[in-house]
Amino acid sequence: MILAEVVVVGALVAVAWSVVGAAARPAVAVPEVAAPDAAPADSAAMPDIPSITGQASRGPLPGLNLSPSFWRARLAELNRDEVWMAQVQWRIVHAAMGAARDYVEKVVLPAVRRAEGAALG
Repeated sequence: MILAEVVVVGALVAVAWSVVGAAARPAVAVPEVAAPDAAPADSAAMPDIPSITGQASRGPLPGLNLSPSFWRARLAELNRDEVWMAQVQWRIVHAAMGAARDYVEKVVLPAVRRAEGAALG
């Protein structure tokens, strides 16, 4: 049984290691290269390479966004969500405390009083 657990844990570690390793490797884009004989006969209709690269839009850089306004907005949103969650938790706890107090006052204490009265009388 222990050997089976060791095998399962080892397999899970191997899978996790390969997933982490694959995520850490940079993805390399390999352009498709057509064979010279497969090129179309009418190459005049193809646009020039400089005109294609000049039109390319530059996307966001990879990595951590260091803009203060970005982080200010994200942290403000996080704080709003945290305040809302604290309010919900307080309502839940307050309702549970009220329910417990009502149960003790309306069910437990009258039963104890009746039991004490029956024992004395």
